[in-house]
Amino acid sequence: MNVSRSLLRTVCILLLCFCCAFKVPAQSQAPQFHVIALAEKGGIHKPFVDAAKVWLAQESARDHFAIDYIEDTKRIDDAFLSHYQLFIQLNYPPYGWTPTAAAAFERYIDEGHGGWIGFHHATLLGHFDGFGLWPWFSEFMGGIQFKGYVATFATGTVHVEDPHHPAMKDLPAKFQIENEEWYTWDKDPRPNVHVLATVDEDSYKPSTNIKMGGDHPVIWTNEHKKARNIYIFMGHHPELFQNTSFTTLVHNSILWAAHP
Repeated sequence: MNVSRSLLRTVCILLLCFCCAFKVPAQSQAPQFHVIALAEKGGIHKPFVDAAKVWLAQESARDHFAIDYIEDTKRIDDAFLSHYQLFIQLNYPPYGWTPTAAAAFERYIDEGHGGWIGFHHATLLGHFDGFGLWPWFSEFMGGIQFKGYVATFATGTVHVEDPHHPAMKDLPAKFQIENEEWYTWDKDPRPNVHVLATVDEDSYKPSTNIKMGGDHPVIWTNEHKKARNIYIFMGHHPELFQNTSFTTLVHNSILWAAHP
């Protein structure tokens, strides 16, 4: 009996020493905020969306936020959006939303219930695929409608206009974006938004006649809305996530827009 107790005591001591030597790692940090990404499904932007999901997974781990994805607007209403501090419109266009989703999103932005980041296709405003113009969204983007785009793609130089904005932190004064299908709109959004960066249309390689005509904003925020918001035109090719200026911009935008 004494031998058994002695053996048991020895085993317990060894287990205690083992646990002290190999501590169980602490649980991962709780998310600091929650993000919902409305991701365009399939089509020509699928490679960009797929690359964004990989990058955002890494970013969410680094900056301690949780991210969920939806590929249509059927689930969006006030209750659904109340769970999220940031809404990312990942190339999803501003048409084809359910009426309930559109109304809830308008309140989300107008009343400042969360932040918003829109990429590329988010300014495809007009009459497309049998859907009419969403007037509120056009006003949100500065009163614009889609006019045309550089279908053959062009490399262009982006100039930072407001280096003091948090979204532009650590960005160079100018940086290059390769092979983008630069959009043009029926009017310059500048009078209605705060422009953060423009593209130099004279820098397009190859050159093209599809231009705004000098002033061509590509990154801006609408300060008339309570929600922190930023539109980033670039978003066609997955290679953008290998461009450190682009990823710095998106990183900054997430942290800024998610914290009112």
